[in-house]
Amino acid sequence: MNLAEKSQATLDVFGELESETKQFVSESGLSCVSGCGFCCANPKVPASPLEFLPLAFDLYDKGLAESTLASLESKDEGDSCIMYKAQSEDGKKGFCGNHTKRGMICRLFAASARRTKYGKKDLIICKVLKEEKPKEFLNTSQRINKDMDIPLATAFYSRLDEIDQSLCQQFTINEAIAFALELVLRYKFYEEQEVDVIA
Repeated sequence: MNLAEKSQATLDVFGELESETKQFVSESGLSCVSGCGFCCANPKVPASPLEFLPLAFDLYDKGLAESTLASLESKDEGDSCIMYKAQSEDGKKGFCGNHTKRGMICRLFAASARRTKYGKKDLIICKVLKEEKPKEFLNTSQRINKDMDIPLATAFYSRLDEIDQSLCQQFTINEAIAFALELVLRYKFYEEQEVDVIA
């Protein structure tokens, strides 16, 4: 698979995850609180370059890849995700600047589970949702081990691994986006060179 095909394969995995999370959210009532950016404001969110290939291609198509990469290179280690648009002084309120092309980590949060060492499903959720929706949180935590379907984070990460294991290495979110942008810019540069040679 070339880089564009890997990006499309990643989008296909996201599509399947989307339909599973929609079902889970409607049944559990645990959607993110509107305007909350609590998780997005965390600069240490772990992510892989592969899950941000679709974003990198999208930014390239919009003519924003080089400027975004330059912005990333000037950011500090403690800065939150470059796509996050904070709307409060503490950074905890805001929105994603490219929600449709967000990464796997952003899609899984509050809508997936991991298994404990005892094999039980454990909801991956933030303290904001636990505090804002305590009844739904307790009800869902019990039901995911009985009769409620929930996407398993490990299963979806395994799907990405199958696309390209080397691009699934974990970085901070901004490092992962920068890595993906560098790959796409290089890929497009060589693609254009080939077109010139053919012409």
